[in-house]
Amino acid sequence: MNETAIEQLPPEVRPQTNATETVFALLFAISFSHLLNDTIQALLPAIYPVLKESYGLTFTQLGLITLTFQCTASLLQPLVGYITDKRAMPYSLPVGMAMTLVGLISLSQAHSFVTILISSGLVGAGSAVFHPEASRIAHMAAGRRRGLAQSLFQVGGNAGSSIGPLLAAWFIVPHGQGALSWFSVIAMLGVLVLFQVGQWQARNLHRIHKRHAPVAGAAREVNDGPATRRVVAAVAVLVVLIFSKYVYLASLTSYYTFYLMDRFQVSVQQSQYYLFMFLFAVAAGTIIGGPVGDCIGRKRVIWVSILGVAPFSLWLPHAGLVTTALLSVIIGLILASAFSAILVYAQELMPGKVGMIAGLFFGLAFGIAGIGSAVLGAVADARGINFVFAACAFLPLLGLLTVFLPDVETAGEK
Repeated sequence: MNETAIEQLPPEVRPQTNATETVFALLFAISFSHLLNDTIQALLPAIYPVLKESYGLTFTQLGLITLTFQCTASLLQPLVGYITDKRAMPYSLPVGMAMTLVGLISLSQAHSFVTILISSGLVGAGSAVFHPEASRIAHMAAGRRRGLAQSLFQVGGNAGSSIGPLLAAWFIVPHGQGALSWFSVIAMLGVLVLFQVGQWQARNLHRIHKRHAPVAGAAREVNDGPATRRVVAAVAVLVVLIFSKYVYLASLTSYYTFYLMDRFQVSVQQSQYYLFMFLFAVAAGTIIGGPVGDCIGRKRVIWVSILGVAPFSLWLPHAGLVTTALLSVIIGLILASAFSAILVYAQELMPGKVGMIAGLFFGLAFGIAGIGSAVLGAVADARGINFVFAACAFLPLLGLLTVFLPDVETAGEK
């Protein structure tokens, strides 16, 4: 139903909100749900030192745990996004959070490497349902402020990712793996909030904009060969940028604690605090990219957020403890804005495919991080954790490929 038809309806049966208005209440609700979801997910890598000590796991096995979680999420997310683009499923979000709840409880009781893998896969499946559909809600509630909406959505997730290690340091490290079950309360709260979000979505499906041709500056007709190739080339560049960002992030989120313990002999609990500092910086920096992208363009934000990290990432392997902590904060602040800018850029490049694009890029992010974590774990076993950080320092230089992205501007923006 278009907006003209909506205006002709009697007031008592009109949808609750105008499609051009930004619904901040929903954006905050979905951001809060993202915080809850990613807090739970962040508990998994945060308890790696506990699992490593309890079960004598190698870095390779820890990488396989991350691979299982990330690949379960990445393989399912594009499929979920594609299906929900075709048919709206407003109540899929609480179902996804319920899957995460089951995985969390299972992980708290897991007593072998195989059961840990299965539990991680369940948490990943819940994430696969959550992210593309929650991103669609952010898009629906955005009105004309899509960059801001995605940043608000992302900052919730990044805040949750930063809180996870802190909670692990306070509760799981002192009390052991079984303390994971305490966090089932967070998942149950998420189910309740997302049920309310689903009700809003069911009443406001008119806010999903369907356009069938890519935006000006990228491609004008779907059947235009050169234009289509241009879109494909742009997506390929975005995939490489996602690779550089998330493999580098995987080195920090999965192995930063081990790097600090090996290089500076800090304790497990102290390493969790340093990890929290980095992840909190990521959360704080996320909010910048979206609204800045609304003002100056996504491409400029992508330039700065990927390539701008390089000087600091190259310095980090050679710094002392205090400088390392400071550099990790700077890296987190700069790198954080990349994903929101890339996601909105891709949605503007291929409009009308909001769920599929969200699922594809969230899936890529999870899958690349999972594969990267597994490979880096094997490299750490073979060459040492310090070698991993020295090698990964060069990944942000791939941001130079941003020069090949076309300029994309959605009508009505800027």
